Amino acid sequence: MPLPAPLHRELAGLLGDGWLTDASERLTYAYDNSRREVLPDAVALPTTSEQVLGLVRACRAHRVPVVARGRGTNTTGASVPVDGGVVVSFERMNRILEVRPGDRCAVVQPGVLNGDLQAALKPHGLFWPPDPTSAMFSTIGGNLACNAGGPRAVKYGASRDNVLALTAVTGAGELIVCGTATTKGSTGYDLQRLLVGSEGTLALIVEASLRLSPAPPARRALRAIYRDVSTAAQAVARLMAQPVTPSMLEFMDAHAVRLARDVGGADLPADAGALLMIETDGDADTLPHDVEALMRAAEGDGLVALDDAADEAARERLWAARKALSPALRTLAPGKINEDVVVPVSRIPQLVDGVQALAREFELPIVCFGHAGNGNLHVNLLFDPSDASQAARAWAALARVFSLTIGLGGTLSGEHGIGLAKRDFMPQAVTAPTLSLMRQLKQVFDPDSILNPGKLLPP
Repeated sequence: MPLPAPLHRELAGLLGDGWLTDASERLTYAYDNSRREVLPDAVALPTTSEQVLGLVRACRAHRVPVVARGRGTNTTGASVPVDGGVVVSFERMNRILEVRPGDRCAVVQPGVLNGDLQAALKPHGLFWPPDPTSAMFSTIGGNLACNAGGPRAVKYGASRDNVLALTAVTGAGELIVCGTATTKGSTGYDLQRLLVGSEGTLALIVEASLRLSPAPPARRALRAIYRDVSTAAQAVARLMAQPVTPSMLEFMDAHAVRLARDVGGADLPADAGALLMIETDGDADTLPHDVEALMRAAEGDGLVALDDAADEAARERLWAARKALSPALRTLAPGKINEDVVVPVSRIPQLVDGVQALAREFELPIVCFGHAGNGNLHVNLLFDPSDASQAARAWAALARVFSLTIGLGGTLSGEHGIGLAKRDFMPQAVTAPTLSLMRQLKQVFDPDSILNPGKLLPP
């Protein structure tokens, strides 16, 4: 259905050249990295919080859906406008408003790129911990919407752990301020943490006060190669059971190791059955002790080789190969289902063994890598979408992966969110009373259900 003419006139007047209705312009905002695509009825490019407020109020009056969008790097379909309506892209609200080193705080608009923020913080000796693979392209608003994490989350936490306050526009057309720009606060409900990870279903974030961390003065990287995925997974549990917390702890199975070597250019042996990339950071004087503790924990059954990255350049090459893994999977098969399940760290061995068994049962390659220190593994099911049998087996295997994960005390997503891709599995992961409470919260924040309808919560 076309937009109501009065709404079109009102928003064209409000946004000027930030109101796009031409089909060729709208197409750019029709899809995300999930490869799903639905054309919105219009696209809004606001530059101020006042414009966002006016836009939401106008759309609510006409019961028109509003879908917030960063740069579309999410993999769950969360920013695809499945019911049409208006996509609100925050690309023009891209200013770093304030950096306060003494408070370890930065105030930003939602359209700021993660990588641009990190570059601005570097001269102050600070950083914002969330570092998803898409950091150079994804926005802070998008990171917050999905509760993005990345390798550093094992020590520093994900987006939810690194936000102090949020200013947002609810679906009721109200401007709210949640949280405080102090590192301690006990004044009512923790609403800013509720909004992080809500995927634009409760409110549109228009400003964020972020908690910053001091950049560590030194860091060391270790590379541990194992006979097979099972012994590497067991080593993860040992590493996380001892006192020294690694700043990064990444896992790669044999398929991922081969891709990192052949496609990413990493210097890795051909017979590696699995790999752990371990990093620790801190004061240069204490690092040797931390490295020794991590090396002791990494040793054990199945260890083939354990060594330092020879220098900073070698470390950078290894991490670059790790970050290239997700796109490199396209060299194995044209179709990919990429899920980011998470289990308690001690149960990673059972998760890895179970996924390997599913790969054999369904006769499909399943590649695992990811943030093992958080129990968060990216399980990639590879198949040919043009082969009906392969496609059917892939989707059947996905359901079994989720069942396995939940049976191990885990859940559907560690950092990608739910969106469309995992929405229908929510009743398996969340109890009926809890889902009911989530729906009630949605009703309070968004009484007419105009914000990102059809996402996160199952019908």
